[in-house]
Amino acid sequence: MEHAVSSTRERIVDAATKLFYAEGIGRVSVDAVAEKAGLTKRTLYYHFRSKDDLIAAYLEGRDQPSLKQMAGWFEAAVGGPDDKVEAIFTNLARVARHPKWKGCGFMRTAAELAAMPGHPAVKAGSRHKAGFEAWLAGALAGHGVADAEMLAREIVLLVDGAFSIMLVHRDAEYAEAAGRAAATLVKVRTAAAAPPATGRPARRRGRIVGRAPASKD
Repeated sequence: MEHAVSSTRERIVDAATKLFYAEGIGRVSVDAVAEKAGLTKRTLYYHFRSKDDLIAAYLEGRDQPSLKQMAGWFEAAVGGPDDKVEAIFTNLARVARHPKWKGCGFMRTAAELAAMPGHPAVKAGSRHKAGFEAWLAGALAGHGVADAEMLAREIVLLVDGAFSIMLVHRDAEYAEAAGRAAATLVKVRTAAAAPPATGRPARRRGRIVGRAPASKD
């Protein structure tokens, strides 16, 4: 019985996810979700008290898969932390070129619910964005990048800025440009965290810096 309840709930969320992402939460009715799931509206309301709860479940269901995908792109990329961060943007550009791409579901939902900051779906989106930022800060710190928390916030601004402008212009090259900017930020922080070079004293005009000139006596 418990498995059946879980399976039915998953069917509803899966149907809602496809419809909400494709058409937006405002244009999709509960009746449409129930029909897509092959269930009655009464059954849907048995699992979700309201459409608001269903919208929140839609975003909560996208949370971990989205984070896992971003982390996978980062880890799979060859090179230093700058290359790994840029790989996130390169892959976002690739995904955005798919004809069914409709932008960031979290941002689109938050925009539709801009007048309802306390809505459970807005809170779910906030948790997702904060989770991505925290993961990125940890990943950067693990690679020895200085000021990782602030850098992660700056990169999140570039990520979400790329999401927004790509949705307006339908041009994935904006994500690639944002990736180059993010990589530059990482390089600057990496250089700042690098220990000072050691070795022989530098020579300048035939003298070793730091030593007194040889006596002429």
